[in-house]
Amino acid sequence: MALSATGIAVHFSGVRAVDDVSVTLGRGEILGLVGPNGAGKTTMVNVFSGFQAPTAGQVNLEGQGVAGRDAAWLARNGVVRTFQAVRLFHGLTVSENIEAALTSHGFSRSAARHRALEMLDYLGIAGRAQTRADALNYGDERRVGIARALALSPRFLLLDEPAAGMNVIEAEVLSDLIRRIRDDFGCGILLIEHNMGLITRTCERMHVMASGRTIAAGTPEAVFADAAFRAAYLGIKETA
Repeated sequence: MALSATGIAVHFSGVRAVDDVSVTLGRGEILGLVGPNGAGKTTMVNVFSGFQAPTAGQVNLEGQGVAGRDAAWLARNGVVRTFQAVRLFHGLTVSENIEAALTSHGFSRSAARHRALEMLDYLGIAGRAQTRADALNYGDERRVGIARALALSPRFLLLDEPAAGMNVIEAEVLSDLIRRIRDDFGCGILLIEHNMGLITRTCERMHVMASGRTIAAGTPEAVFADAAFRAAYLGIKETA
């Protein structure tokens, strides 16, 4: 069972943001999607999650084509994402932020409240449930974004730079959390990150993009040994 994208291209006014990229995310695996700024990583996540229609190529959810399906349909069917900017409703409490997402997907208010508290407890921030979102620190904002995604019981969870702004210790805690989510929810996790320590600590596979194209894919060990990756991402050029 997998979420797969085949031959994806996305063009904006002649600019090829993504050009013939194929990525497969299996249930129960953690895949790192990495590359320099402007590589096309977030555009690929937008395609996977229904926020961007591809110019060419197709996305399949466990064998079913999803052309024409929007983000709400994909979320209801198990493809859930977080955003680099968490996008909380600052005038609402933490619990209300999660409840709002759930009621928009058909949960009753009582069921949404119960599920929100369950997810906050899972992430260790149940004590912040009645805190207004605009009073949260940066780390707790990120946890609420993850709680909101987990509340929808994802089969595939797409995390867009969840460690941005975190220090080394916070990133290590996040790595442990991501692996625990994979184990407890049985979902596939796509992790976009610039933090190579987090990627190598957390992911079984890496998919590397540069200038909208795939330049390397495989285990972290294989990718780090790849000359194209070392040149494009680390700035290391091989010498004869």
